[in-house]
Amino acid sequence: MASIFSRIVSGELPAYKVAEDGRHLAFLDITPLVEGHTLVIPKKEVDYIFDLPADELAALHVFAQRVAKGVQAVVPCKRIGVAVIGLEVPHAHIHLIPMNKVGDLNFANPKIKVPEARMQELAAAIAAKVEGGSGLNEQKLDDGGNAPVPAELKKLVAGLQFISESDAPLEAVAYAAPGGQLSNVALLKLLGEPADAKVVTVELTQFLRNHTADDGVLGDVALANRYKALQMYLKQELDDTQVYRVGTGPQVHAYALGRTEKGTLVGFKTVLTET
Repeated sequence: MASIFSRIVSGELPAYKVAEDGRHLAFLDITPLVEGHTLVIPKKEVDYIFDLPADELAALHVFAQRVAKGVQAVVPCKRIGVAVIGLEVPHAHIHLIPMNKVGDLNFANPKIKVPEARMQELAAAIAAKVEGGSGLNEQKLDDGGNAPVPAELKKLVAGLQFISESDAPLEAVAYAAPGGQLSNVALLKLLGEPADAKVVTVELTQFLRNHTADDGVLGDVALANRYKALQMYLKQELDDTQVYRVGTGPQVHAYALGRTEKGTLVGFKTVLTET
């Protein structure tokens, strides 16, 4: 079962976010020891922080350093205390706690209640002070509120048809998605699909196998090579690419999606006819 932090990453639950990048998220603790108490997490679901690979552990701490400087710039304190407890939520996280004395880092202290308006004010102020930018508002949307589709991806899918029991065009798509692994609920909402639709994931190479083969369903080596180029782009330029089959027959919507470095979900969508 996904932890409460994973549900924040997926967008199912709200949070007072202060910084984000493709692999990490920082947000205010809603039961803080002091004002500005911030949690820093990897978006990947890992229970124990020292189970993270060395490079990911190092990257998490570098991200935490940027956030800590933002917290200290907003909340008057002598130091930002750092703590890793690991017993409260089964998702690795670092506590950043403004402190003026050692006792401020004592988790036996009673938690304080910070009004919502103040939490929003703190989150916005800290985000504005995070070195190098918070990453929360970096995604530029088009006039329709959608993420821009990479030009190279548009070129790769132009004119391609997916062959099932009928032909359907491929359409390049992009979504300004919350980071980390998406739950089916969050995914369906993002795609504009019915909330109760069935979702099945398929590995990209398996999904395209009949279209990338020289003697496949396309009957055209040049078209098969175009599909090979598209597959290579989706696997090499994006992270965690997979295909989501949404719905049941006779028509199933298929989305091949992966993440860019900025966390945007991009890929293509098409329709499968299965009677």
